[in-house]
Amino acid sequence: MEQTIQKKWPVGGGSWVTVEVYGEPDAPGLVVVPGAMSDARAWRHVATAIDAWPSVAVVNRRGRTPSGPLTGGYSLRTEVEDLGLILDEFAGTQALFGWSYGGLIALLAANDRSLRQVIAYEPVMRPFGRHVLPELKAAEEKADWEATVEIVNREIAGLDAAHIETLRADRQGWADLQRLSRPAYAELAALNAAPPPDEMARRADRVDLIIGQCNHGTAPYGTSFDDVRQHVTRAEVHVLHGQGHLAHLQAPTELGHLLNGLATAR
Repeated sequence: MEQTIQKKWPVGGGSWVTVEVYGEPDAPGLVVVPGAMSDARAWRHVATAIDAWPSVAVVNRRGRTPSGPLTGGYSLRTEVEDLGLILDEFAGTQALFGWSYGGLIALLAANDRSLRQVIAYEPVMRPFGRHVLPELKAAEEKADWEATVEIVNREIAGLDAAHIETLRADRQGWADLQRLSRPAYAELAALNAAPPPDEMARRADRVDLIIGQCNHGTAPYGTSFDDVRQHVTRAEVHVLHGQGHLAHLQAPTELGHLLNGLATAR
């Protein structure tokens, strides 16, 4: 389906969030919550591959253009409350999908309200990435976004120097990563600041967790996924074959088709 409209709502602290809607803008459908180092634009190819719902609404969380700043007092709870406002606007949402940090936000939102279906791709939770917080804080204080991108990709994602240089060679892509990295320290600090509840997604009728085959059982994404599973005991687990954490960029059609299948399973 094609993008049809962009919506904007005020949220707490004088900030705002925007949502890019694909398909029928007034029909209840799927709400997508991207994670860190990502925005709604990065999910456009996944959204266009989805046809199981009449609409797909992709959130631009605060901290990424054209949404507003994180603002003071930012926390994981801030994200859950922002998502709650969006779900209020998209009344009758049939399913909620989150990726990585966005997956954690989605699972926590399903503790606050009843939802038909929650889907999370490699959701992360504390102590994910805690070891790089001092480095990220130092880079943020210097506004050294290039260092921030390197820290995230090297120290968290585990990319080697050659892979990082390949990313750097794409000048526009590297500039986009630097822009998207600006909230990285605050988001990772928020993720690690508060202990998770004993159970997540407890008010969801159905919960589906997805992991890329390449990350199954391996740190950091596979081990954090296993941590999340301990808090979502009712979940069905699905494996996206041949993929890792960035399936939305490397295999968006395959991911879209998997999500279509989960809608049918509902």
